This record gives sequence, structure tokens and C-alpha cells, in this order.
Amino acid sequence: MTDQTMRIERDGALARLVFSQAERGNPINAEFCGAFLDAANTISEDPSIRAVLIVAEGKNFSFGGDIATFTGELDRLPMMIKRWTAALHVGIARFARMDAPVVVAVQGMSAGGMNGLVAGADYVVGSATSRYLAAYAGIAFCADAGTSIMLSRRMGIARAKRFLLMNELLDADAAFSAGLVDEVAAPEDYLARAEAVARQLAEGPTRAFGEIRRLFLSVEDQPLETQLELEALALARCAGTADAREGITAFAEKRKPVFKGE
Repeated sequence: MTDQTMRIERDGALARLVFSQAERGNPINAEFCGAFLDAANTISEDPSIRAVLIVAEGKNFSFGGDIATFTGELDRLPMMIKRWTAALHVGIARFARMDAPVVVAVQGMSAGGMNGLVAGADYVVGSATSRYLAAYAGIAFCADAGTSIMLSRRMGIARAKRFLLMNELLDADAAFSAGLVDEVAAPEDYLARAEAVARQLAEGPTRAFGEIRRLFLSVEDQPLETQLELEALALARCAGTADAREGITAFAEKRKPVFKGE
């Protein structure tokens, strides 16, 4: 898939989703939202994809919402927001529920809704020079792109709310301390490090990863007994996979398992 706003690159079992509007700071607009949903559909329907690495071209990951578009359409903005989020939010949900884990590499500025996308990833590698701006309150907006729920899961509700209310700007170390970023790497190393993590996941038990990811989507909402039953059913599904057979056999034979994502 190739689009003006992003493209998918394949490297074996790894798919890279590359945001490609570097000259504009990779803004979120109608084109981006539609392309993101298309990318989510393409990736989630391809069982040969076992991990996803999201990267952005240019000096900045994303400046967030396309303010240039907002200023020319103030009267139509509420309807535009509904249309944009209709596509963007479905795409985010599909990435969250698929088997393949998602890794994000962040450089420069990540602002507004892009922080929701970042926070929703399974593993985030930030450049030591990366920065994370809440942005919404600065233009009298609130949250979208999963920002409220994903930031809360990573940072805790009180910390996430303060981040948004105070329109905070976090540097890489502060983002790491808050839980938004899993790892901080030197500017010359962050992309290679994210790639290494994504490749490691791409060689793992993909269907088991999918069960783990989906279990954690529901963990905050379910009563204990319900979550225990969800775990039992998910584990039983894993037990019937070829990768589980390989893992158990390899353990018994004292060798490293070779998973195929099956």
C-alpha cells in the first residue's frame, strides 16, 4: 500500500508503516485518517505479518492535528472531526485487536492525537531528543485517537489527566518516567533499536501475542471471574496451535523454539 500520507513496506514477517509527509510534520487530517484505516485493514488481514513497526519520515514524528486545515473550515469543523475520527478510530481499534504486536519509533515532536497512537503501541522507543506535547487544551480541544484511554493505561489516570489539562510538554526522560515511552535511545540508535525489538517480536508466537494483547484490552473492565474465564479460553486456544507444540517440544529437547506464527 502506498499513499501520499503513508506507505507499508514489507521485510519478511515485519511490516513497516511509514508516515511520509515529512515536509508538513506528518499531520493528522482527512487523508491521513483514511489511509490509516486502509493500512490497518491491509495489515490485520495478512496473516504473514507478525509484527508492525510504525515510523515517521522527517525531523518530527507528528505535529498532530492539521491546524492549517482547521483554520479554513471553522464552521464545518465539528462535522469534519466526526468524519475523520470515524476512520481513524476504527483503524486504531483494528491495530489494537490484531495478533501482530506494534512497535513505534519516535523522533522529534509527537503532539496531540499522535500521543494516543504512540501510547497504544506495545513497545515505544523514543529518541533522546524526542518530545511529547499534549496540545489539545492549547486550542480548546479535549482528546481523540484513544488518547484518554491509552495514556491512562500507560501513565495512570491522574497523570494522564494532568498531562492533558496542563498541556504539558514532556522530554524523552520525562516520558520514560511517566510510562509513555518504554525505552530511550540515542538519536543515532533509536530507529535501529526499534527495528530490533520489532524483529524479535516478528519471530515470536504470533497467535499467543494476539491473545495476550486482547486480554489486556479487557483487563480493566472485567470482574475477576470473567477475566479468569477469558484467560482460560485464550490459553486453550494457544494450546492448540502449532507454535505451542513447537514451544513445548523445544523446551523438552532443551533447544530454542522456532516459531512460525501458526
